[in-house]
Amino acid sequence: MKKSVLSMIPLLTACAGEPPQNIGIQSGRLAACPDSPNCVSSFETGETHGIDPLAATLSDIERVLLDLDEANIVNAGQNYLHAEFTSRIMGYVDDVEFLYDAASSVTHVRSASRLGYSDMGANRKRIEAIRSALATD
Repeated sequence: MKKSVLSMIPLLTACAGEPPQNIGIQSGRLAACPDSPNCVSSFETGETHGIDPLAATLSDIERVLLDLDEANIVNAGQNYLHAEFTSRIMGYVDDVEFLYDAASSVTHVRSASRLGYSDMGANRKRIEAIRSALATD
């Protein structure tokens, strides 16, 4: 039994994928979503990828993320936060970024899967769950 469980570890960690090269602030914005429907961003306007920014500060968002077992904050700065969300069963990793816009008092978001084509709405659901948690915080 041990051998079969240990032999599965490389398969499970392979689901994590490599961190994307376009993470971070680019010309004052977060990266555009790819053509695949496994990404949402408040900088996008289309039905597939568009989502509203969050009416919250990065401190508020960080407090919510710290309560989520699947979230791991990778980088937190003055106006930018990057977190990785790992799915419990398969170990898929999604990258979630937050960019605070002080002029409009909102935080822009981008949530994207590292692997695959469709995420079955997981990234949109995640951001909406964070929005709900902020409303009750």
